Amino acid sequence: MRSTVQPSLAVGLAVALGLSSCAPVPDGADAALEDAVPAQPAMPPVYETVRLPSAIAHVMTIPDPVRYPVQVAVVNDLARVDQIVSQVCEGEGCAAAAINAGFFDPNNGLTTSYVMQDGALVADPNQNDRLIGNPDLTSYMDRILNRSEFRRYDCGGTPSYDITFHQEPVPAGCALVDAVGAGPQLLPQDTSVEEGFIDRTVARDALGSQSPNARSAVGLKADGSVVLVMVAEVPGVSPSGMTMAEVAGLMGDRGVTQALNLDGGSSSTLMYDGTTHYGRLNSAGDLVQRPVKSILWVANPDWGVE
Repeated sequence: MRSTVQPSLAVGLAVALGLSSCAPVPDGADAALEDAVPAQPAMPPVYETVRLPSAIAHVMTIPDPVRYPVQVAVVNDLARVDQIVSQVCEGEGCAAAAINAGFFDPNNGLTTSYVMQDGALVADPNQNDRLIGNPDLTSYMDRILNRSEFRRYDCGGTPSYDITFHQEPVPAGCALVDAVGAGPQLLPQDTSVEEGFIDRTVARDALGSQSPNARSAVGLKADGSVVLVMVAEVPGVSPSGMTMAEVAGLMGDRGVTQALNLDGGSSSTLMYDGTTHYGRLNSAGDLVQRPVKSILWVANPDWGVE
């Protein structure tokens, strides 16, 4: 299922007035429609904090991902989310929000997820020998290299978003602009087994899905909204955070129909309006600021670079 933007108000009004696309349009009708349909105001991202006894969920809803597109950024060397955002601001325009995204190997700084940026493959897990050459992962490699990803398409000039497996073809009439792999999918169902995260025959649970933890996720609603979620641990509470099922429930309660788990734990970070929220606490109860490989960032059209 692909989440797309809503039809224009002008189209809807034309139908309501009986102006079929097959019927001749009276002279001046276009102007009348333009006068009758005011320009739709921008709907900026909406930030919400959900405080629970053992978790703090930072929820960012982007109701207008056309005006506020959700894009991908990746760095060659690991960097904190706010540092990557600073680079984005220098090169392309500032960000209204950002969240950590794909998996990576902290030992060598190389990706374990596919990442596409502006139509080009900029991070390839096949180039990570510690992943590809790991004998413990050989039986799972086909599934690892087909894990789910968040995608942004250009469909005839209209942005469209999807969450799907890496090898899923691009819809006809669309071009793949950005993509970042992670996984598993949380909604409409959990795909941990299909993606090699869970193997019940050997009690394998690579992400500790059933244990509370700091977590990050991205979701899509039926109305086209994009939702970013970062779950943080609570100081002085142990265990703290959420299981993956709990994250899925939180997102489902907010109308999300498709959801993708992103890198979590110490990587979990969400930045909004100049404030950075971190997910993981160390043994002393201090927030952990861990460098990451890639982010999803929300462009703010009102914050251009002079």
